[in-house]
Amino acid sequence: MRKAVAQGVRIGKRVARRVPLLASIYHYLLSLFGAVIYRFPTRKLRVIGVTGTKGKTTTLEILGDILDRAGIPHALITSLEIKIGAARERNRLDMTMPGRLTLQHFLARAARAGCRVAAIEVTSEGVRQHRHRHIQWSAGLLLNLAPEHIESHGSFARYRAAKLAFLEYVGRHGGRVALRATGEEKAFFTRALRKKGVMPHFFSPALLEGYQLSPFLQAPFNKENAAAAVYLARIAGAGASAIREALRNFQGVQGRISYVLRDPFRVVIDYAHTPDSLEKVYAHLREELPRGKKLICVLGAAGGGRDRWKRKEFGAIAGRFCDRIFLTDEDPYDEDPGSIVAAIEEGIPRAKRRCVSVLLDRRAAILEAVRYAKAGDTVVMTGKGSELWIHGPQGKRIPWDEEEAARAAIAARIKKESP
Repeated sequence: MRKAVAQGVRIGKRVARRVPLLASIYHYLLSLFGAVIYRFPTRKLRVIGVTGTKGKTTTLEILGDILDRAGIPHALITSLEIKIGAARERNRLDMTMPGRLTLQHFLARAARAGCRVAAIEVTSEGVRQHRHRHIQWSAGLLLNLAPEHIESHGSFARYRAAKLAFLEYVGRHGGRVALRATGEEKAFFTRALRKKGVMPHFFSPALLEGYQLSPFLQAPFNKENAAAAVYLARIAGAGASAIREALRNFQGVQGRISYVLRDPFRVVIDYAHTPDSLEKVYAHLREELPRGKKLICVLGAAGGGRDRWKRKEFGAIAGRFCDRIFLTDEDPYDEDPGSIVAAIEEGIPRAKRRCVSVLLDRRAAILEAVRYAKAGDTVVMTGKGSELWIHGPQGKRIPWDEEEAARAAIAARIKKESP
């Protein structure tokens, strides 16, 4: 039976690639089939979905910490990990919101393990492939919206429409829909949802008033993520004491403003992959710099035709905030890495280009950035975060660990400076 199903999925996938309408029908039926064979597991769970351009993983990790402290059995699936009850493992699926029956299988495992809550990162690609369907959602929350995946969707309007489709689905099937009270996207989504008979609720950092925040959560962008987590935790049944303990003690998320070294200089890893998030990370680190010290960045951009418009903006932002810039490879896919870096460099003001070095080997770029740093400086590497691979041509995946590369660079410097 399993062999026949797998064979059918492979054949369907090949046909679906060729015809967009067939692709949509194929993914819809696959979603339904998954729910049927796993007996609609979400009937036994309170399911929460978080969507948005950035912050999804951090929000769900904070939510998970709150639920742990509240003693509420739960499951999470994020770009970082898959957690079911006390068991957790790295997400090695190479996608945040998995398809091909995997998501329904995850939900079935969560129900069997006695979880009361399951929280899922919901992606626009997942919605486009109907992975959100045949799930009984208790809540759907939109964190934010910025241009992303434009090439794969065809336009920003289509990308936004995918987010709207998820929220509409949640609301029309009895779930609660929440939007950021202060977001630029609020007006559009409020109006569009109300036209469909869905009345959204709103959350804001005001939810954090009266709570002591850990250093990680004090960054402005993390306050928004924390507020979203608090909002969802209350829906999940967590009390004030669990929320208070989690917010006070939350240590952070791997690959998100993650400090590898703090003294004599700082080495930081962050997943920032949009102009807005890159600017916020640089601004936050710049604010923390002692006077007269330098912000040093290791910067690249995704290839394969992904969001080419971002490259020049990345360069402009790095030129504005960083004192020394090391341009390097990120995920070139089938594109020439040199052309990707050249596009980033084009955005850097001419006067700042003397502060730029190009080292396509990412490990070498990190090594040089760490060698360059002086006491009090900050080195920040963006784009990879906790990702496990560098994606090269013809589907090649090179194992990658950004933290390991940073630690190796630090160790090499210490060895060189030792008497």
